Amino acid sequence: MIQLQHVYQSYGNAETSVPILTDFCLTVKPGERCVLIGPSGCGKSTLLLVIAGLLRADQGLIRIDRQEISGPRRHTSLILQDYGLFPWKRVVENIALGLCLQGVRKREAACRVQPVIKRLGLSGLEQRYPGQLSGGQRQRVAVGRALATEPDLLLMDEPFSSLDALTRESLQNLTLEIAGRDQLTIVLVTHNIEEAAFLGHRILVLDGPPLTLIGTVENQLSTTGYRGQAAFYETCTRIRSLLQHCSQRFED
Repeated sequence: MIQLQHVYQSYGNAETSVPILTDFCLTVKPGERCVLIGPSGCGKSTLLLVIAGLLRADQGLIRIDRQEISGPRRHTSLILQDYGLFPWKRVVENIALGLCLQGVRKREAACRVQPVIKRLGLSGLEQRYPGQLSGGQRQRVAVGRALATEPDLLLMDEPFSSLDALTRESLQNLTLEIAGRDQLTIVLVTHNIEEAAFLGHRILVLDGPPLTLIGTVENQLSTTGYRGQAAFYETCTRIRSLLQHCSQRFED
């Protein structure tokens, strides 16, 4: 589903250039949930923006669903940490935004998002503004906007980091349900070890910059009941052990 070959990306000008991605390669299979975890500033979000087509790589090849991309792709959706909602738009308008940007008329878009609203437990909140919602409800609106365009690839940049533990776990369960029902390919950036272990088929432990793969944890057991199993804690331990290599960089 995703193929990155020898990708280079840097910030700054020729005199102050900071390399973020250097000869970086990545493959993600269709339907796979791939989690990126590592210290802040190592380049995870940059990688996500490159995959989304919102940031053009300096060099390298990026293919999504076998098609080379050089900009945003119609069936790729991105969910950001700060929700990215417009405070002056109601819930139904925020969820329909992606459809409207694709040229769907407002009235038709409003009808098309109704099943998404019902599915995400937002019925009755359609006419509220983001400021009238809880953090969990706002994140559900952000998820709804991503799903309304019927994507096959969902990119998530620390979407649940600002939520309380119970709300976060509820939305993690919802993510598993959505991914299974819609056969979505997901790439998730997180700093939370438990979240990585719960949501990822494959967890990539990264360091940088430039972005460097420290190790990979394969994790095919992820289900909604996974948190209560011994294998879940073993996966967390493996991830934590790999992350210790990242922390040594600061200690040294």
